[in-house]
Amino acid sequence: MFQISPSILATDFACLGDYMRRADMAGADMFHVDVMDGMFVPNISFGIPIMESVKKITHKPLDVHLMIVQPERYIREFARVGADIITVHYEACDDVNVAAALIHESGCKAGLAIKPGTETSVLEPYLEQFDMFLIMTVEPGFGGQKYMRKCTKKLTLLREMLDDYDLDTDIEVDGGITRENIGTVLDAGANVIVMGSSVFKGDIEDNMKYYRNFFDNYVPGKLPEERKKS
Repeated sequence: MFQISPSILATDFACLGDYMRRADMAGADMFHVDVMDGMFVPNISFGIPIMESVKKITHKPLDVHLMIVQPERYIREFARVGADIITVHYEACDDVNVAAALIHESGCKAGLAIKPGTETSVLEPYLEQFDMFLIMTVEPGFGGQKYMRKCTKKLTLLREMLDDYDLDTDIEVDGGITRENIGTVLDAGANVIVMGSSVFKGDIEDNMKYYRNFFDNYVPGKLPEERKKS
């Protein structure tokens, strides 16, 4: 099942509640919350206080992406304020196994993310410990970047790896997803799609309608113009 996880990093923060409610009503499956510490990535976003407020806006799951050094330190706290899925970075953890255990003990689903420069193979030892794997298709830290085509193969390799282990684990993709490349990432095996600007820039309802219709009429392996004719 394909799911849309709009990234609130792309909203106008002065209108955060309104933007989220509009996306929620238009069919968002969850909301992606990018937490940045200015150390693991060169930007600072938001933390616990924003999470507490966001939880009051929607009943949809909160998909919390911890782009922070030693995320193990804050897993319980983000779970306490309403995270439903907590994703940590392979590159940022002191111990990936400990992070997975802490997330599950806190009552959340566990995700493991990798940057564009990290090989997909590093995920293999952890395939059965996580509920979702996140492939970054831009360098983490800023919204509005262009999709890195070289990362498409990483999605394909991960889906093949999961198939080899007979696992139907979610693959999330985050970074530069647009109307032009949404079919590419679905074809490669992603099923949870993070979109920021593609949802929140312009008409939110029209954007969400486009992607929901695309999912409903998705035909693997066809070019956009061919999909329109199907």
